[in-house]
Amino acid sequence: MGRELARNTHDGRYQAAGAQAMTLARRSRPKPVRLGEGGELRAAVLHRLRDRFSPEQVSHDLRRAYPGRDDMQVSHETIYQALYVQGKGSLREELALEKALRSGRSTRRPRSKLPSRGGRSWIGAEAHISQRPPEAADRAVPGHWEGDLVIGAGGKSALVTLVERATRYALIRRLPMTHDAATVAATLVEMMSSLPESLRRSLTWDQGSEMATHATFTLATGCGVYFADPHSPWQRGTNENTNGLVRDFHSKGTDFNQVSDEDIAEMERLLNIRPRQTLDWDTPADRLRELLDVAPTT
Repeated sequence: MGRELARNTHDGRYQAAGAQAMTLARRSRPKPVRLGEGGELRAAVLHRLRDRFSPEQVSHDLRRAYPGRDDMQVSHETIYQALYVQGKGSLREELALEKALRSGRSTRRPRSKLPSRGGRSWIGAEAHISQRPPEAADRAVPGHWEGDLVIGAGGKSALVTLVERATRYALIRRLPMTHDAATVAATLVEMMSSLPESLRRSLTWDQGSEMATHATFTLATGCGVYFADPHSPWQRGTNENTNGLVRDFHSKGTDFNQVSDEDIAEMERLLNIRPRQTLDWDTPADRLRELLDVAPTT
């Protein structure tokens, strides 16, 4: 009430009819559109949205890219408005995407309804996750990875996904037609062989039979493999999250035999240049680059 009186009182008098007229006039006054067509800020926002950044990631990345320039800053709420509320000329219309933002997780199945997987004779007690170096748990020491397969349509194709726990850097490869244990081991060796020894400390996997020849991988890379408990995806949470992001690019039912290696490489690039809140809005690529600058070569 105090604000209303202060705004609409003139010459010491408040008149309701006059106050209503002034309110309507203020409401109809055109306001500048923060993300109007043709602007530099709009172009910068669109560029990041096309790279699959979320609105919050866009907002934080602009602060880093344009320090001291208020004209190049925008809140994630404003970006959401431009995507979903504005009509003609909206960001969503210009992007011409069926879905501009990433979808959430699917519902987890109750543990009581999960089938028993039984024991795995090729997993010795020394390879259980409880034996993994304790330094892997707090992410303070880089070089500890999590991995899994993303299975394609009909179980006839797959991707290998690896993610480094400290930097969240992802490595993704398409498996050639099959995902048997020998092929998976050979692909993993190829993926990690370019990394210095200091960044090949451990790999955590689930108990899938595709890792039955994990000893071959360890012998070739010096990287020990440790297996999570059955039905315990939280023990490989970083990789589970990464696989969810992969599904934003290639939904369930995708035949990865029909996806080119170039498309997979571009997906990997986009995931690694995405700023992450958990990294204080650095990107995984930034963090890994810092490590490679100081890591000794093998």
